[in-house]
Amino acid sequence: MRRRAGESILIGEDIEIQIIHIGESRIKIGITAPRSVPVSMKEVKLVGQENLAAAQLRSVTVLRNLLDRLIESPAGGEK
Repeated sequence: MRRRAGESILIGEDIEIQIIHIGESRIKIGITAPRSVPVSMKEVKLVGQENLAAAQLRSVTVLRNLLDRLIESPAGGEK
């Protein structure tokens, strides 16, 4: 599908993607959608998912280290 500046694409009845400006290396678009439809850049979503995965991995690593310490400590909790 090809569009020029000033033209739009409709998705269903409620979502419109407008081509506002076409530059040498960038395209400026406008999006009109109901408030119930989340609109975000894919890169932002991917970074959020990566951060969540890293935080979960960090939690697992911390728990594993604690368990290892508990297993290694002698009976009675003395070092």
